[in-house]
Amino acid sequence: MSTLQKKIDFKVVVSVRNANPNGDPLNGNRPRQNFDGIGEISDVAIKRKIRNRLQDMGERIFVQSDERADDGAKSLKERVDSIEELKEISGNKKNADTTRFSELACETWIDTRSFGQVFAFKGLELSVGVRGPVSIQTAVSVDPITINSMQITKSVNSVSEGGGKSSDTMGTKHFVDFGLYVFNGSINVQLAEKTGFTTEDAEKIKEALKTLFENDASSARPDGSMAVEKIYWWEHPSKMGKHSSAKVHRSISYQKKSGVDVVKSFDDYEEIENELPDLVPEKINGF
Repeated sequence: MSTLQKKIDFKVVVSVRNANPNGDPLNGNRPRQNFDGIGEISDVAIKRKIRNRLQDMGERIFVQSDERADDGAKSLKERVDSIEELKEISGNKKNADTTRFSELACETWIDTRSFGQVFAFKGLELSVGVRGPVSIQTAVSVDPITINSMQITKSVNSVSEGGGKSSDTMGTKHFVDFGLYVFNGSINVQLAEKTGFTTEDAEKIKEALKTLFENDASSARPDGSMAVEKIYWWEHPSKMGKHSSAKVHRSISYQKKSGVDVVKSFDDYEEIENELPDLVPEKINGF
């Protein structure tokens, strides 16, 4: 496998219908929204979904969700200790070979060599930081979103109260009627060389983006309520890139079609593309 030699930029367009794409725990789990009413999905949530998809593809993942753990490890420390050489290095703080620790961690886990990782947690005798080549921005909606709330009740007994029926428990669900979200990302060649991120790894990231919401259903995000509509994938002809990432990401945008007042679907938007000299994106339709 060859280390990545050409810079990559990408843009992903996501539609949300009657779902909570990313709840804010500090705001009653309402869909994230900035002060201008623009919807947001955090980069952390997006990386979590990419990790899950890579795991479904059979890749080894370091930061696994507890309910998806596939190696028997109950913590990040246990996952490090499951690799004998990593365990040996981490236990020798005075003469620790942190360079070898980073190399082995990147060789073992695709998310470490993609996104990077800080190995500094309780029980680990040393601190090692790995900078990853794949960067993901926060997803933002094209237009302000409308958030609806629904009152729900639970009418079953959680615990018995002397044989009688407990009182109903009230709750609230929040969801976005419809929103079109866009997020950008880049893959840096210089950092790819340091972590061993390969061209094949880049293709796996692209595949994960295509199927971002597969096996991701929940009561807040039912199957089919979130979809990847379009992916734009720019492969530059060199390590440094033909244009800056900011210029590349700004070259494609979306706006409401003329005559559309209230957007209800992806088809209510039109793509606006400003062509860049000597750089044409690969356009991929959603899964």
